[in-house]
Amino acid sequence: MTDLDVSPARTAREVLSWSRGEVDPALRAAVDRLPESMRVIAGYHFGWRDERGGPASADPGKAIRPALALLAAQAVGGSAEGAMPAAVAAELVHNFSLLHDDVMDGDVTRRHRPTAWSVFGINAAILAGDSLLTLALDVLATGGHPAATRAIRELSVAVQELLAGQSADLAFEERADVGLAECVRMAEGKTGALLGASCAVGALFGGGTAEQVEHLRAFGAKLGLAFQFVDDLLGIWGDPAVTGKPVYSDLQNRKKSLPVVAALTSDTPAARELDALYRADRQLTDVDLARAAHLVEVCGARAWSQGRADDLLARARVHLRAARPADRASRELDAVARLATQRTH
Repeated sequence: MTDLDVSPARTAREVLSWSRGEVDPALRAAVDRLPESMRVIAGYHFGWRDERGGPASADPGKAIRPALALLAAQAVGGSAEGAMPAAVAAELVHNFSLLHDDVMDGDVTRRHRPTAWSVFGINAAILAGDSLLTLALDVLATGGHPAATRAIRELSVAVQELLAGQSADLAFEERADVGLAECVRMAEGKTGALLGASCAVGALFGGGTAEQVEHLRAFGAKLGLAFQFVDDLLGIWGDPAVTGKPVYSDLQNRKKSLPVVAALTSDTPAARELDALYRADRQLTDVDLARAAHLVEVCGARAWSQGRADDLLARARVHLRAARPADRASRELDAVARLATQRTH
């Protein structure tokens, strides 16, 4: 039975709340299949458990990827219920990447509380991430859907692109000559690939045509790159109450994020001063960090990054329309895309 467009479209926040409510029971059931040692860490990371394994109700994240999967299924005439394995798998892969990212970046805060590695140790967090990735493929394989094999392939390709993007991101930290084009390619893999795959696997589980799957994948990939531009802006100027990370966190870690690389390659006096700060053989002070953020803005990189995000959103919407989606799901996908790319406003 398909989901019919008989009610008004929901707001983006209503969609994300609905997605979290729909996916959480299936996500918890999947995580419950893990070995106990993995369940405890995964439960903590998802906000369901405290560090001692007791019940908790911490921030579980925005659920954007499962929302895209469920809406993509509805967009091609399928049901959210039928696409639940796709949504759960997308969320598991995303959280696998977060567990590993936090270790590699040395981040001690995620979703307003200590990261899993800082509580359970680096090795345990890495193993928990590996466990979530394996579980994601198992969820797709055991669901009995005829598109399962194709969906596994979609996610596997996206994970390889994600890993290549993360590898490039780490390599950038050791290099002083990072180009803007290669930084954009890194972000396409690190973030765009999984958002594109989330839409694609949702469309596959919804029974979409090959053309619809391709357009929805492109919609998600463009949205993902726009999302990364905005996320990088938040990594500098984001409110800790919203992001769950300290202000200027990316600058403190001297990350070669999109706005930072845009600033460093601007060939301006501000770029040269920013480069000197990034090369400084000492920990950056609060004054240094504030100055670095100011220099990125003076170089025009803050405005450029937001402009790129806006342009990518427009290009994503072209692909969404080309998929000939059901009306309500189309409007809700558009609303989620706009919310995801306007988080700096």
